[in-house]
Amino acid sequence: MRLKPAQLGLLLGPSMLLTVLLLLVPLLIVAVLSLTDWQFGASTWNWIGFSNYAELWQDDTFRKSFANTMSYLVMVSVGSIAIGLGTALLIESHESLRTFYRTAYFLPVASTLIAMAVVWQFLMHPSVGFINQVIGWFGFAPQNWLKDYDLALISLAVIGIWQMSGLAMVMFMAGLKGIPTELRQASLLDGMDHPVDRFFRLILPLLGPTSLFVVTVCAIRSLQVFDIVHVLTSGGPNKATEVLLHSIYNEGFGFFRMGYASAMTVVFVACVFVFTMLQQAGMEKRTHYA
Repeated sequence: MRLKPAQLGLLLGPSMLLTVLLLLVPLLIVAVLSLTDWQFGASTWNWIGFSNYAELWQDDTFRKSFANTMSYLVMVSVGSIAIGLGTALLIESHESLRTFYRTAYFLPVASTLIAMAVVWQFLMHPSVGFINQVIGWFGFAPQNWLKDYDLALISLAVIGIWQMSGLAMVMFMAGLKGIPTELRQASLLDGMDHPVDRFFRLILPLLGPTSLFVVTVCAIRSLQVFDIVHVLTSGGPNKATEVLLHSIYNEGFGFFRMGYASAMTVVFVACVFVFTMLQQAGMEKRTHYA
């Protein structure tokens, strides 16, 4: 039954109104504030045009936070997708305790990451941490994981992979459920009996739509990293773990430079949008829909 324009408007009206009020209006306000020198709490401000954006390109902290965010994005996205897909394949290949494993691996996603960050802080403690005790059994020297300039960002990426791989696993398992059993049986009759051959020639192509969705979700969530940085390292040591959202928070609520923080927010949103569009366009060409 075809809906009339008035009926269609009634159905789409509430969602469109919420989209405008909760997404477009705040983004417009931030864009306007980025053209001012407004200080948080001040009653007046001045229009300064694109001066905040010009300052961004000369800000070493912004460039460092941008580079750290991209590095974190690559490490967490690749690691969580690889582990999530591998875990999904292993769980689906075994009938016993499947529900238990799904729950256990998805638990980090449902847990409060702030609370889990405290646990990880203890695990990575330089003297009494469990991780250093384990590597000490194999003759390696203990490391100050969260205070070492070369290891801090990698350590946070490990926590991010641990937290996000369960989400990737659940989505890949849903994609595996959608592969018809008849195709698996037909591949065996066609001589595709080796698991590796069957994975690359049958399962992976049919997981194309799921993979596109998983990559997009993991990438966006990696770009939004803030909580573990704020709790565990506060951007240190020496800006080694400073990321975009943490820089925005410091500028807006630490130094009260809301105009400058708004400019950083606009750049951040633009980067997320462009990255998502490029990712969608690049993977869409290699994705086959049933």
